[in-house]
Amino acid sequence: MRIHFIAVGGSAMHNLAIALAKKGWDISGSDDMFFEPSVSRLAANGLLPEKEGWFPEKIVPGIDAIILGMHARADNPELLKAIELGLKIYSYPEYIYEYSKNKLRVVIGGSHGKTTITSMILHVLKETGKDFDYLVGAQLEGFDNMVRLSDTAPVIVIEGDEYLSSAIDRRPKFHLYHANIGVISGIAWDHINVFPTFENYVNQFSLFIETIVPSGVLIYSESDSIVADVVTNDKSNVQKIPYDLPAYYINNGITYIIAGDVEYPLQVFGEHNLLNLEAARLVCENLGIVASDFYNSIVSFKGAARRLELVARNENTSFFKDFAHAPSKLKATIAAVKLQFPIRKLLACIELHTFSSLNKEFLDQYAGTMDEADTAVVFIDKKTFEQKKMLPYGAEIVKIAFGREDILFFNDPSDLENYLSGINYDQKNLLMMSSGNFGGLDLKTLAGKIL
Repeated sequence: MRIHFIAVGGSAMHNLAIALAKKGWDISGSDDMFFEPSVSRLAANGLLPEKEGWFPEKIVPGIDAIILGMHARADNPELLKAIELGLKIYSYPEYIYEYSKNKLRVVIGGSHGKTTITSMILHVLKETGKDFDYLVGAQLEGFDNMVRLSDTAPVIVIEGDEYLSSAIDRRPKFHLYHANIGVISGIAWDHINVFPTFENYVNQFSLFIETIVPSGVLIYSESDSIVADVVTNDKSNVQKIPYDLPAYYINNGITYIIAGDVEYPLQVFGEHNLLNLEAARLVCENLGIVASDFYNSIVSFKGAARRLELVARNENTSFFKDFAHAPSKLKATIAAVKLQFPIRKLLACIELHTFSSLNKEFLDQYAGTMDEADTAVVFIDKKTFEQKKMLPYGAEIVKIAFGREDILFFNDPSDLENYLSGINYDQKNLLMMSSGNFGGLDLKTLAGKIL
């Protein structure tokens, strides 16, 4: 097969390109900007284009398929050339479905927890010796790539993002996979640039249930009242399986799951992760894995990259980084660290980085989300406003929105680093949360300074 990727530098796109290249297919691609880790990973697999930019001359008859990334605009010159030549064009979720339509498809949806649930399932499937394909949104320990597509695996596990598929396909990605087993982990308004009202956003999950194949399975969090309402109002012909928190306790900073007469120590923590674990267990059960095998496998799961990932620690301090950026994720992550370390103070820092989180119309959704932090810091890189062509605002707007007058606000990464480096961390934890990179702040270097 000969396949060309338009916007090959994207996270899912470059991993899909690598996966298909490993099958021996002829893969090419273009993009007008590349960042790590896609640069190194594409280069290592001989797929990094010589130059950045769009080159319609690359689009020629004989290409079997074009895979179009979300980063490419509708007027992209390579896309226009492909349309002119009548080539087959897929968004990447369309292509994943096309490739896997004869496999059993597990699709993990929800506003939060998708990556972790998917990662837990993949970890257990690997530990129990199963053959499976997958698409996940984070690099996992023990997995070379974030995408695998084989000719042999009977099952594919897919992290089902609700964001749009491409510039010419405005459907949410997770609608396109037609799950045999679907998961909804929770619903909390996100992507307001695409779903301008809460009701519109919630409706995408109702539509997702309708895309599950007839007589398929829906596994859902009954502790989330919005999810519960969506499921109650759904009339689809699917089996609906709820989940809630399992029995557990915390001792000396370690969380133990209680299953029957056996206690299993975990390497992850937080009630949100215990809910994620229950969703993963039910998926694995529906794939034929008994509970004891699941628990014996999950005890070695260390978490997905940037999901409550331990940067460094000593006897008195732990430094975590997390992908949390939406309000529900921020609140859950702070609560998890406080519950795990009840004696230590917590300094929590959130970077507002996404379009939704920076939008003043959305900002009041963060009210109360940092109340459990002993010291709350909000960072917005002043360059981000410029890049997103948004009017900047300062500390007072942020304090009002979060409902904390004592919030510390920074808009320069050097000032943030200087502040964090000057704190006494004895019996205090540091939690850094962002889907960005804090204006290029090197967290390993910061860890060296504070510990």
